[in-house]
Amino acid sequence: MAADRRIVIENCSIATVDAHDTEYPSGYVVLAGNRIESLGAGRAPEGLENVDRRIDATGHLVTPGLVNTHHHYYQWITRGLATDHNLFNWLVALYPTWARIDEQMVYAAAQGSLAMMARGGVTTAMDHHYVFPAGSGDLSGAIIRAARETGVRFTLARGSMDRSEKDGGLPPDFAVETLDGALAATEATVKEHHDSSFDAMTQVAVAPCSPFSVSTELLREGAELARRLGVRLHTHGSETVEEEQFCKELFGMGPTDYFESTGWLGEDVWMAHCVHMNDSDIAAFARTKTGVAHCPSSNARLAAGIARVPDMLAAGVPVGLGVDGTASNESGELHTELRNALLINRLGAHREAALNARQALRLGTYGGAQVLGRAAETGSLEAGKLADLVLWKLDTLAHASIADPVTALVFGAAAPVTASFVNGRQIVENGRLSHVDEDAIARSTREQSQRLARIAAQG
Repeated sequence: MAADRRIVIENCSIATVDAHDTEYPSGYVVLAGNRIESLGAGRAPEGLENVDRRIDATGHLVTPGLVNTHHHYYQWITRGLATDHNLFNWLVALYPTWARIDEQMVYAAAQGSLAMMARGGVTTAMDHHYVFPAGSGDLSGAIIRAARETGVRFTLARGSMDRSEKDGGLPPDFAVETLDGALAATEATVKEHHDSSFDAMTQVAVAPCSPFSVSTELLREGAELARRLGVRLHTHGSETVEEEQFCKELFGMGPTDYFESTGWLGEDVWMAHCVHMNDSDIAAFARTKTGVAHCPSSNARLAAGIARVPDMLAAGVPVGLGVDGTASNESGELHTELRNALLINRLGAHREAALNARQALRLGTYGGAQVLGRAAETGSLEAGKLADLVLWKLDTLAHASIADPVTALVFGAAAPVTASFVNGRQIVENGRLSHVDEDAIARSTREQSQRLARIAAQG
């Protein structure tokens, strides 16, 4: 939308998730081009020019768009497998299948993953892709193409693995890259696709997979590469007790100390999971402003444990929410993680005081933007920020008797999305994607899932 063209949204409840948690029981939002021009209580200002559209949002809550901070899109075509495994056994069971993916499969899987998140209120997404079988095609390009077609703001965390079974790692030998190959391919991806502008739709992070599958040299040189190129760093950390044992046996220290020794703590770093963190670990993350992608459903699915999110927040650690790969969170939706983050954390030491509804919403919006390094641009509804927002319908049977709209959104059933805007462009209308064909994507993902299963069965 041109910068001088406006969309006016009125008669809605608004949760801005700004620094003061400002809320309006009935208010308006004015979009001008790809920015939020103004918002507030009551009716929109009179005399606005170049208004292309007025939306009567009676019965709706408007929030910032949800921000997903950890995912593995390729896993969309291996959902429903190894459903009773812990993380280690799950990885061992699925790596031989994952190592046979190709560009066509990855594109279809990315379409499915992005579609499910976008229709559920995600406006900023990311993908940590780290499986690059030889001869599999342009996998990074396929993922980025799917994100552009869906219309979401996107960060590709270009992953890598160079520690295979022969080196004491988990992935098969034929599923990993060489150290030099991984670094060169990652640098090429950053230079081709990363956009550092305020309203960038595509960014790239450097993202070696995990201590189980990455050499110390790849971690250290990956951190140096990211900082030379001016991009962020992402990896998995402290997900299971087995990881802590692995790091102590191999490196003589726990995961956090190991990451710090390789340059992997800092305000430009975020890590997925961080379930098994002691007080010293949390203090190190707080001191360095290292971010955390909290993935409650996946942690439960793989029996990994409950991350100490309340303690992290109290210490000042940036925390966002993640779907994680859909082979360990088959729903593939982030808006359900608002509820699951709140409920699962209440099973921990803090019980009912662990998280409340507004803290959960902040994790899924502003917290995620912080973790991805984009809090100046998105994650809250404020004049001058990017026009990334969602209209949640809360006047139906599922929510109408809950007086507080934020409570309805977080504690209630998954709310329908009437409209979702990214960069001022509507990408969802009445729960359906505006720019891609959901039914065609469903068929394609089924076909590619079956194709991968056949190839894997042939060995």
